[in-house]
Amino acid sequence: MTLTFEPLDDRPGLAVIDQIERQRYRIHTPTPIALREAATDVFQYPVGDAVRIRTRAIELPTVVMVYVRDNAGAIAAEVAQFESATLPADDYVLDPLTQIKTYMRVEDTAMEVTVDSDRTRIEFDAPTDVLIGARSQHDRPAATVTTTENPRDVMAAVETFGSALKAYDPERSYPTLRGHPPALEIGDSLDIPADIDRPDTGVTLELPPDLASVFVGAPLSYYLGASLVPASTPRLTTDTGFTYSLDTARGFESEVGRTLKRLFFLDCVTRTEGFHQIDLHERAAIEPYVDLDFESLYRQPLAEQVAAYLQVPYDVIEDHIPKWRLTTHIDPVPANAEQLPYVVDDLAIVRTHQQQRLNQASVPAEAEAEFTRDDVITRAASSDAATAPSETDYVEPQAEDSLEQAWIGDSIPIGASKLTKAAFEHRLDRDTNAEDITIRVVQNDARMDEERELVDEVYGTRDDLPFDVTVHDDLTTAELRTVLTTDAEFFHYIGHTEHDGFVCSDGKLDVTTVESVGIDTFLLNACNSYNQGLALVENGAIGGIVTLNEVLNDGAVRIGESVARLLNCGFPLRAALTIARGESILGGQYIVVGDGGVTVTQAESGAPNMLEISRREGKYNVDIITYSTDNKGLGSIFIPFLDDVEEHFLASGRINTFQMDESDVDAFLNMQYVPVKISDELYWSKSVDLKTDLEL
Repeated sequence: MTLTFEPLDDRPGLAVIDQIERQRYRIHTPTPIALREAATDVFQYPVGDAVRIRTRAIELPTVVMVYVRDNAGAIAAEVAQFESATLPADDYVLDPLTQIKTYMRVEDTAMEVTVDSDRTRIEFDAPTDVLIGARSQHDRPAATVTTTENPRDVMAAVETFGSALKAYDPERSYPTLRGHPPALEIGDSLDIPADIDRPDTGVTLELPPDLASVFVGAPLSYYLGASLVPASTPRLTTDTGFTYSLDTARGFESEVGRTLKRLFFLDCVTRTEGFHQIDLHERAAIEPYVDLDFESLYRQPLAEQVAAYLQVPYDVIEDHIPKWRLTTHIDPVPANAEQLPYVVDDLAIVRTHQQQRLNQASVPAEAEAEFTRDDVITRAASSDAATAPSETDYVEPQAEDSLEQAWIGDSIPIGASKLTKAAFEHRLDRDTNAEDITIRVVQNDARMDEERELVDEVYGTRDDLPFDVTVHDDLTTAELRTVLTTDAEFFHYIGHTEHDGFVCSDGKLDVTTVESVGIDTFLLNACNSYNQGLALVENGAIGGIVTLNEVLNDGAVRIGESVARLLNCGFPLRAALTIARGESILGGQYIVVGDGGVTVTQAESGAPNMLEISRREGKYNVDIITYSTDNKGLGSIFIPFLDDVEEHFLASGRINTFQMDESDVDAFLNMQYVPVKISDELYWSKSVDLKTDLEL
């Protein structure tokens, strides 16, 4: 059981707990309740577990959009912030957009649903039996396909990825309807399990039979449930005779990426004619400029939809496509095929070219002088030359139009995360945990007390989540080994490392000698921590932030504090570092190793987001930039809780610019704790002073 329900200790109500994803959501009631088991098959959607309670009202401690459906599945009411709906006695299913997917069913009941400035309330006309069902977002491969190193066999293996889709209509643009592709292993022969049911969607990708082409085409093949056929010239075809060239002046890799984005985006628009008929901002923006009948298209076979979509000029819709979460740059060698399912599960764009090879991780010229100051403190253990990393070359992938960049290969990446198969496997094998979020902070140099005090103020400040935060000082190698082998969600290290170990009071601890690591995620805020961080991942961790070179203490403090705050807001590791890098001139020396999509805590409201604020003609322009997570992936909906904004937006990237008065901005900033950019400086919403900070 990965999903459980537990009574609250501090007030009447219950907690819905996803033990794998380390998420929980509180549901409050006016009086104490008893939890009784309930059937899961009474809901219109799949749920993993359900309970029955009896109550006069339910209060959700956050602002969430609530959809109310009747027994036939039709929308009876949509309630956004500062709205209320009264419904007559009937059978209803409530679908609040909470962090954990949760449904509530009542029978022959009248009710009122109200969403105000900081909470959501559902009141019934009398004490009522309420069935509460929920499902975990945790997803894993249902089978393992073995392939040889032969590109044609790899192509046959990748062709199985579409079997994981849970729908073959536009609804599959919702992340919950895209299952995890089968795992891949390199072996002596091609072996596809008989229980893998490959779809027949009427779409075929013809690709050159080489690994680079197959790797690049894998996400598109998966999303379309397409057949893969070897061919000299890459193109997409359908069983109705439609053809679309993937060999254009832009280049094969760029064309495949554009094709995936176009098909996905137009599915997101077309699905508004389906089960969730919402007022989507992006549909309103493009509908006057495209010759598409979305109502008719929704009912067409996938192959017909693809043909219609690909006749829409890309530049007509380009500015409205959500910012892609991830571009993965991959060295096209056979061993790296084993990481493809995890990349495809993220619907990442895959690139194999345009990586600049380097022989060292350079320090910016403007930072060199900082190291020579008399008062400078670095996080280097000593002035002696350190042992070289295990890998001898570096690679700097060309930045693509995505929020985040990643690298798969033997080299050390600069400006991108280093993905490893071990990290993904550890994520899938993550133990269940319904207890507090455990954070361990280790400070092994008293001169770095400033960072320790700052992060101590940050971790555990969320009222809606239980934390267990422990701080350790000046540990011995044996004591540090104990910390690393004890289960914890996050490990924040402040001190010194060398390539061959953590510097402790009695020597060095090399993580390669630690057989089983208990921590899930980490920040090693020390010089040259790459090797030790990679060893943590290989020996049991999921992912973490490390450094490639020496870093200055004052910059490390700023990055350490920013990462702590961003993780506490629910940002994934990779997104948190992408934002925090700007806090130091040496921010480029920090990268993520392992699975950078993992989160330490959940976001307070759906997708984590950042604000950018500027002033113009007496008004304030507020831009909202949203970030995808593994639980709220591409295709998720974001609803900004602003007066007079009733549209839904596709999450990921900059959703819109809103013009607001000062009082409205102040109220919005205090609704949740989020990062704020003002003139490229990073602030935090509840401490922003509009008059002072916008004068900078």
